[in-house]
Amino acid sequence: MEQIAISEAAQAHFRKLLSTQEEGTNIRIFVVNPGTPNAECGVSYCPPNAVEESDIEMKYDNFSAFVDEVSLPFLEEAEIDYVTEELGAQLTLKAPNAKMRKVADDAPLIERVEYVIQTQINPQLASHGGRITLIEITEDGYAILQFGGGCNGCSMVDVTLKDGVEKQLISLFPNELKGAKDVTEHQRGEHSYY
Repeated sequence: MEQIAISEAAQAHFRKLLSTQEEGTNIRIFVVNPGTPNAECGVSYCPPNAVEESDIEMKYDNFSAFVDEVSLPFLEEAEIDYVTEELGAQLTLKAPNAKMRKVADDAPLIERVEYVIQTQINPQLASHGGRITLIEITEDGYAILQFGGGCNGCSMVDVTLKDGVEKQLISLFPNELKGAKDVTEHQRGEHSYY
C-alpha cells in the first residue's frame, strides 16, 4: 500500500503534538467498524508499547504512522489535512474506502456499482438524511434502486434519481448501464419492484 497522504500542514501539526509526548510516541491511523455504513476513521497517539507486530509502519518526516492490518485496506486513498479557517484550525481525515473496501476494476458490475453508491452517492445524499440501496442490475442494464431515509417520500426524488444518481452512474459505467429505476413507493413509504 502507498503512504496515506498527509499534507505538509498536517505533518507539522503532528510533529508539534508529538513533541509534547513520551519519547518514541508516533501516531496511529485506524478505522472503527471498517467496511460498514457506521465506519469511523480516527487518529490517536501510538506510544512505543502500543505497536503491534502486525502493524504496518508508514514513515514521514520525524514521525511514523502505524496502521493495523484490519484498517489498512479501508484506508486506501485516505488523505489527512490540517485546515486553518477563520474560526480556527481542524484536522480532516478523508477515507473514501472506509465504509466499503475498494473493488477491482474487473470486479462484477454489481460490485463496482455498489462501491460507487457507498463511497460517492450515499455520502452526498447523507447531507439530506437520505440513502439509496442497490437492489439488482437487470439483464437489460438498469440499476434497480431503493431510496431510504430522508429520500423516502421526498418530492425531489425523481430529480435526484434522473439528474443526479442516474447521470453519475451512466457516466461511470457508460457501456454497461442504460439507466436507473426507483422501486420505492414514496406515497406509502414502501417498495415495489418495477
